[in-house]
Amino acid sequence: MAVFSPTDDVAAIATAPGAGAIAIVRLSGSGAFALADRLYRGAAPTLAQRPAGTFAHGPAVAPGTGEVLDDALWLVFRAPHSYTGEDAVEIQCHGGSQPARRILDALLAAGARQADPGEFTRRAFLNGKIDLTQAEAVLDLIQARSERAARLATAQLEDALGRRIRALYDALLAVSADVEAMLDFPDDELPQSVPKEVRGRLAAISGEIQALLDTWHEGHVLRDGARVVIAGAPNVGKSTLLNLLAGRDRAIVSPHPGTTRDTIEETVVLNGYPLQLVDTAGLRDAPCEIEQEGIRRTRRALAEADLCVCLVDASQNLSAEEKSFLAAHDPRKLLVLLNKIDLGQQIRTENLPGIDSMAVSLQKSPPTAEISAKILQKIVQKPAGSDQEPVAISERHRNSLLIALDEVKSSENRLKTALEADFLPAATHARAALDQIGFIFGKYCTEDMLDRLFSRFCVGK
Repeated sequence: MAVFSPTDDVAAIATAPGAGAIAIVRLSGSGAFALADRLYRGAAPTLAQRPAGTFAHGPAVAPGTGEVLDDALWLVFRAPHSYTGEDAVEIQCHGGSQPARRILDALLAAGARQADPGEFTRRAFLNGKIDLTQAEAVLDLIQARSERAARLATAQLEDALGRRIRALYDALLAVSADVEAMLDFPDDELPQSVPKEVRGRLAAISGEIQALLDTWHEGHVLRDGARVVIAGAPNVGKSTLLNLLAGRDRAIVSPHPGTTRDTIEETVVLNGYPLQLVDTAGLRDAPCEIEQEGIRRTRRALAEADLCVCLVDASQNLSAEEKSFLAAHDPRKLLVLLNKIDLGQQIRTENLPGIDSMAVSLQKSPPTAEISAKILQKIVQKPAGSDQEPVAISERHRNSLLIALDEVKSSENRLKTALEADFLPAATHARAALDQIGFIFGKYCTEDMLDRLFSRFCVGK
């Protein structure tokens, strides 16, 4: 990324490459109207003379040569009521690879700079149109892989998360000011009830921070997806389960052991959550080198899994290998399906204490909806009441909130003694927490951090 300069006039193609009905070229900056008017050859008045929120129709020509580049619509946005908060023009031309490219090249030749990735949204943030949580929501919405992810991103774009973070900041600011005010009291003149009252407020702030932290896992699954590895001995129904969850015959189902020699992956969306299902080679002492490599890949997939769905043949007793496998895995990341109960049931859920399990018959009457619900319950770990306001924090938010929570608790612990010597450290910890909360919505941020965040955006957004 080039050195960011907020005073440049910047331009970029805002639509995806490829064939399409229209393409859009975006132009923003204090000189946007003058630059656009160098290309505009439609009816008077000029774009610079037109009111905000209007559009013009006319050809775009190359400055100097007068060559017609395309017929276009020209949309006029005036500061501060544009996406970036600056004067801006959007040029809608024919789709395809060339019309927008030719118009962009003409704007660059006329004096505009090629916009960096995410630069229009970065300018919106710097000009106070949105906070940093809303800027991140723009990217989340673009990258959403499910309807639920899109709903959460839209709610964050509408400031659902920002409101909570700023309320948290205001509460911490007030507490920090009160703790610092305690330092000005002469010895023995501070009422004993004051440190206790401040501790109560800090405890309430800790609770709110924890409530936000509890949403991280759902946010992680929605943004990044979750890897669900289907494992077990040969011929226990692993490929059948993959096909049921995928809704199509993705894996070969055969009565012969060792059919699956490699991992088979399929992306599905269950109730709004994107999951990467991984069918694996059956775990056993394989007779051939190819199957042995498949089992090695199974073990690698298990090491990277968010959840292991382990299938066992419930019509037979657990083998020593299956007992060892179950004992070696974290029960929080393990779901056992006791399959083939239509053939008789030797293993029951009560035989697996401390392990989530379901008795099923994938061949005769597969309870696909119930299995999907159980998988989601294990993965999402959604806290109670989280549907009241759609919020799911990101990894960046989580890191700052974890630090802030530690600082708030340290401040609270310092005030338990009610000794004057602990007031300054308590104030220091409260201020450190305040900085971390401010960092989330962009009150405190560095150029380097903004560079990293907005470099993840596409050019034109």
